[in-house]
Amino acid sequence: MDKIYCSIGIFAHNEAGNIGRLLDSIMSSKLNVCEISEVIVVSSASTDGTDEIVAAFAEQYNKVQLLTQAKREGKSAAINLFLSEAKEQICLIISGDVLPAADTIEKLVTAFANPKIGASGGRPIPENSQDSFVGYAVHLLWKLHHRMALISPKLGEMIAFRKLMDAIPADSAVDEASIEAIIKSKKLKLKYIPKAIIHNKGPANITDFIKQRRRIQNGHLWLKAKQNYSVSSQNQSTLFRVTLAEIKENPQTLIKLMAVMALELYCRALGSWDYYAKGKNPFAWDIATSAKNQGTGAK
Repeated sequence: MDKIYCSIGIFAHNEAGNIGRLLDSIMSSKLNVCEISEVIVVSSASTDGTDEIVAAFAEQYNKVQLLTQAKREGKSAAINLFLSEAKEQICLIISGDVLPAADTIEKLVTAFANPKIGASGGRPIPENSQDSFVGYAVHLLWKLHHRMALISPKLGEMIAFRKLMDAIPADSAVDEASIEAIIKSKKLKLKYIPKAIIHNKGPANITDFIKQRRRIQNGHLWLKAKQNYSVSSQNQSTLFRVTLAEIKENPQTLIKLMAVMALELYCRALGSWDYYAKGKNPFAWDIATSAKNQGTGAK
């Protein structure tokens, strides 16, 4: 198989606790078909030493580049800055607070050997402890995400795609889903690769959990209205199907599962209120600080 070259974009706001590990992970990835041409880090108004860490990597590796934004304009705007600079036709975007497994980039990029594939995504696995209710909730939602993606691909946290656009809507609060919408509009397919593992960290307290889920629901309503696209998690039939499968597999967790579903419905109601009643669009959202990877857990 011929080499497939890609440009990688990393998006960070105050990610000093994880950005070094992330760059180390990328630079030591196990690659065969994939060839990384450049790694562009877009740092949005970081004040915690993120820029200095990236600058040190840029001195060591000539393919690493730092771009800075004076103020936070939202992740979608940061992605657009990356797209304006990326030189390859295969792009891969990564949130600054996650860690891919050693072979994840290779798995995501080799999917494009098939010309019908427009975007690929892997499986996020949270590092949160499941001892708490919030930790269980985080794991449950990503397990349901996995089940849904097996039925109808739903990409998140780290995705690769063909550069078929100069920009995505800058006011999108759900950037990966906006990219999905563009790819599908070009009559190309999404590919979910469950063995492409992405380690992340979900919220560690109920306040941040609600904040995050509320914002995502708002963003999905915006996506439907502005790009006429719905992700699989907005399909009630699919959601019921994967929830039932989880109950059958783990009946002992039924009470906790129902509690999480009730909380999710509450968050969706809040997000719907924000969108329909308040006209709010959280494209430059408040950071859920407890969801930051701070150098522990993920390998």
